[in-house]
Amino acid sequence: MKPLLNVLALSATILLPALPASAAGDYPSQTLRLVVPFPPGGPTDALARRLADGLSKPLGQTVIVENRAGAGGNIGAEYVANAKPDGYTLLFGTSGPLAINTSLYDSLNYDPRTSFEPIVRIGHLPNILVVHPSLPAANLEELIGYARENPDKLSYASSDNGASSHLAGVLFNDMAGTSVLHVPYRGTGPALNDLLGGQVSMAFTDILTALPHVRSGALRPIGLAAAERSAALPELPSLHEQGLDGYDVSVFFGIVAPAGTPDTVVEKLNQAFGQALDDPAVRDALQAQGIVRAADATPAGLGSFIEAEVDKWRNVIQSANITLN
Repeated sequence: MKPLLNVLALSATILLPALPASAAGDYPSQTLRLVVPFPPGGPTDALARRLADGLSKPLGQTVIVENRAGAGGNIGAEYVANAKPDGYTLLFGTSGPLAINTSLYDSLNYDPRTSFEPIVRIGHLPNILVVHPSLPAANLEELIGYARENPDKLSYASSDNGASSHLAGVLFNDMAGTSVLHVPYRGTGPALNDLLGGQVSMAFTDILTALPHVRSGALRPIGLAAAERSAALPELPSLHEQGLDGYDVSVFFGIVAPAGTPDTVVEKLNQAFGQALDDPAVRDALQAQGIVRAADATPAGLGSFIEAEVDKWRNVIQSANITLN
């Protein structure tokens, strides 16, 4: 009888399906990859690497950063969307691949709302509207008044067609009732150089890039292009405060995993990212880069935020009839 019971027990063990690592409770049991959809060396890459270092401790595993750049972030985002949903491949996403690109590109092989499981919203980088000092405007009211009185005379620089610095101007024109001309460049550096030289009138750029030129008087700040003021320049009111109700073109950062990643893994990752963000070294790095930490860092909060951002930028892009191949 005993040999028979042993055989039956062995048969039952063989027939049972193997439990995934996450269900067995030993996640993570191997190295994680944090995919950055932009080239190495940039601010997004630097932030991701700092977070990866901070994440290794609460997870007890190495977290490596893998750069998969191209197509405005789409290549890296698509790669993660098609990865195995086991919690070992994550996307360090920004406004482009997680909100803007789905309306900007004719063909996209993923959807930021359905192709991913939201993990955590890291925060946002406030943008600032700056003008050349020769422009006779010291605040938003004066700028809008001058732009309306001089249609098509003013211009704004962006880092490229379809970039957030381009769409910021599109949204500005739409909300302010102006017709400031768009001048695209290949990168923030060339755009800022021409603004400093007076070849263009204004630009929307991140506050840390603009801050040295604002403090030197080479550029005049008009307002924060964010919902609230920045600790880096607390005396400067936002465009929202000055009357452009709801105007916010901050670049946001969020972590997502492939759709179908188990809830237990999502929750464990969310908690680990929370611990990493509380680490003094990580917190100081974020502050040094001007990142404002998100108030709602829950997976559901990021999911709702992505939905709202997709809707907002779809309306802007469609109204201006902007498409990229």
